[in-house]
Amino acid sequence: MTAILPAIIAVAVIVILGMIAGRLLNPDQRTLSQLVIYILAPALVVDSLYKTEMALDKAIAIIGVFTITSTLLYSLVWLINRLRPLSTPIHKSFLLAVMLPNNGNIGLPLVAFSLGDAGLERAVIYLIGSSILLFGVMPPLLSGDQGTGNVTQRLQRFLKTTLQLPLSWAIAGGITLKLLQIKLPNNLETTLHQLGQTSIVLCLLLLGIQLSRTRLALQPFELSILPLRLLIGPAIAFWVARLLQLSGLDLQVVVLQSAMPVAINAVVLATEFGGDAAKVSRSVVATTVFALITLPIILELMMGKP
Repeated sequence: MTAILPAIIAVAVIVILGMIAGRLLNPDQRTLSQLVIYILAPALVVDSLYKTEMALDKAIAIIGVFTITSTLLYSLVWLINRLRPLSTPIHKSFLLAVMLPNNGNIGLPLVAFSLGDAGLERAVIYLIGSSILLFGVMPPLLSGDQGTGNVTQRLQRFLKTTLQLPLSWAIAGGITLKLLQIKLPNNLETTLHQLGQTSIVLCLLLLGIQLSRTRLALQPFELSILPLRLLIGPAIAFWVARLLQLSGLDLQVVVLQSAMPVAINAVVLATEFGGDAAKVSRSVVATTVFALITLPIILELMMGKP
């Protein structure tokens, strides 16, 4: 635990500073979020893909773990709804809270601090799959139009949504640079790296600002989400990763990323597509607070896995 403690403390200190800033300075959260979404996070993705030395088969395996884990979590929520029917807003909120881990604001910084640059490379690959689920799959799934139209029309809707994301172009740019082995000028490479690193700190500050504006409450919905998101999610990811023969750093990253609290963007989707935004917001706060307990334990357990 002593080797992991500095990473947890580093993350906690920055989040607390964000909470203080949220209370005292009242910063414009929307503007800061736009900086992350449109500039800093894409720069981090391009920088990571440009520099990665990870083999393609490992990257595919990481995406595979994420995809299978997400499918199993969806099936679990479906089963819960069959056994105890939920209202449509609650069902949508369950899907969002269970299926969308905070791989960006918390996942990337924690992996970077605890597992270094090699771990961060793998966390970015996981984030790519998570971003596709967040922006490409969940909107049609929540709006109920995933079954309308023929296959071509559904594919067109998916591609339109995906191609509107700056992250999509960052992924394409990073892969292109890597495959063509294009060497960026040193000053441009340094600038790209610095922009990407800035996103890690700003994501944590944004998380603190968000927490300062949302109260903690533990009602039945939040109490149900806590074990599903923080314990069952990473447990499923562990067994899926083992099934796909992931080990070492690959295994550690996919399990840790699957153990993250509810993503802040889940609130945005709940508001947009008819979920209960208040319940999802409280789930974000509750899982984030309790993740301060579960994440160190999971990280400690995973550090010893071969």
